[in-house]
Amino acid sequence: MRRPAPRVISGGRWLLVFSAALLAAIALVVTVSFGQTGRPASGPELPRSCVDTSLVPPAGRTIAVAAGGDFQAALKAAQPGDVITLEAGAKFTGNFTLPNKPGAGWIVVRTAAPDGRLPAPGTRVTPASAGAFPKLISPNGRPVLTAAPGAHHYRFVGLEFTVTPDVAGYDLISLGNRPASAADVPHNLIFDRVYVHGTPTANLRRGIALNSAWTAVVDSHISDVHEIGADSQAIGGWDGPGPFRIVNNHLEGAGENVMFGGADPSLASLVPSDIEIRRNHFVKPLAWRIGDPSYAGRAWTVKNLLELKNARRVLIEGNLFEHNWAHAQGGTAIVFTVRNQDGGAPWSAVEDVTFINNVVRRTGAGIGMHGMDSKPSQPTKRVLIKNNLFEDVSGARWGGGGRLFQLYNGVTDLVIDHNTAFQDGPIIMAEGRPHTGFVYRNNLAPHNEYGIQGTGTAPGKGTLDAYFPGAVIEMNVIVANPYVAQYPPNNFYPASLAAVGFAELTGGNYRLGATSPFLRGGTDRKDIGADLDALAAAMAGTADSRRGGCRRAEND
Repeated sequence: MRRPAPRVISGGRWLLVFSAALLAAIALVVTVSFGQTGRPASGPELPRSCVDTSLVPPAGRTIAVAAGGDFQAALKAAQPGDVITLEAGAKFTGNFTLPNKPGAGWIVVRTAAPDGRLPAPGTRVTPASAGAFPKLISPNGRPVLTAAPGAHHYRFVGLEFTVTPDVAGYDLISLGNRPASAADVPHNLIFDRVYVHGTPTANLRRGIALNSAWTAVVDSHISDVHEIGADSQAIGGWDGPGPFRIVNNHLEGAGENVMFGGADPSLASLVPSDIEIRRNHFVKPLAWRIGDPSYAGRAWTVKNLLELKNARRVLIEGNLFEHNWAHAQGGTAIVFTVRNQDGGAPWSAVEDVTFINNVVRRTGAGIGMHGMDSKPSQPTKRVLIKNNLFEDVSGARWGGGGRLFQLYNGVTDLVIDHNTAFQDGPIIMAEGRPHTGFVYRNNLAPHNEYGIQGTGTAPGKGTLDAYFPGAVIEMNVIVANPYVAQYPPNNFYPASLAAVGFAELTGGNYRLGATSPFLRGGTDRKDIGADLDALAAAMAGTADSRRGGCRRAEND
């Protein structure tokens, strides 16, 4: 079926647009996501396993530790099924270790305060709500809490983890590192409604080193994780297989708020896998930004909000990502860049990544991706970027190029679908090896000066032929495009954002209004751009994309 040529939309031509959209939808019943070469783009696999954070009722005794008591002795004495309570508001200073104990019952370590004084399950902790938590404090640069090799089945509820003021630290909580075998990997660890933080003025490399298995961080607050001259993360992992659940947390990290990879795993073929990252607030305080009125005077090394260097089957949904600027890197908020970091892990991979229903805003660039490392690695492949809102992606304001998507060195099977974006740079910037299985459809974004461009190629057709052979580029709204003739048919080119027909553009309501020519204009007969109601439901936790498709944690 031959489709109509592209049209520049004006207010009275909505009928032509709707007709084109309807024809495209009918055609897609047959073609689905096939590129010009006839090969369909393969979709990512969702996490196979999910960590179950449901509370298992304790079956053992309660070991109460009052202020001044010996927390390490309580850990040594506790048996599976026991509960250790720490006096609310009390301070416990030391470097504590979780012993590896026989049996598979949970040991719960929690505040002695009754449940009524805790935020309810599912409610994110704030520093104010953590005011009465017992405090575990490292007096030095070593972790306040370390998991012994193979330690397992510990749950922490209503606790504060920190370091003595002005003491530089490495990992505040260390969950495994350099296991000699799979048996050495800590597992079944849950951090539930905890407050983990450094200090405003001292280096802290990492809030939680997540080098473990069957581990969750939920409803928690991690802040003041920053370092000058090195990467720092609220949560970082490279030496644990997963699965991991990171849900409903406040996450501050100067280098990368969350990162997987960044060092070669100790175990051959290990790729952190089955990672669920949902409903978190990823943010860098503006007090860390040089030149901001609130700048506090310390130039922490700032890079990205989320980075995957070695990860498989990752669901990233319902998160708010904000405040990322050019400093130690170019200000890109999200980075999927496979890395055989130290050269000894050629199995390193970034694959099966689902980035859906997120808000990315106030950043110098949107998402950057690399298909291959300069060292031997596996290709980055099967990535879905769908139903996200990108707002205030601005090189002018935040530094960097203001690019929405930066694609380097041959990403395989990348689908970008139903996103709404407001950026001041190119939609896509490509470089290096060509990208195969590329789909860009149903998206809404301004063209700006360069639109879809590659290094050494002109916007539009020249770039698509060179860098995206066989790509599917259809039913997108590309606003104010000066090169319409250079772009594929079956896309739409309104002259301005005002001509798109948003419900309330200046008020930030980016739903399409009742008179928009792009209502139900997508390949699936849905509105072009993001479904902001579905996005809001994912961020609120009333909907997610797991579809019950993962095995729950083993608690026995």
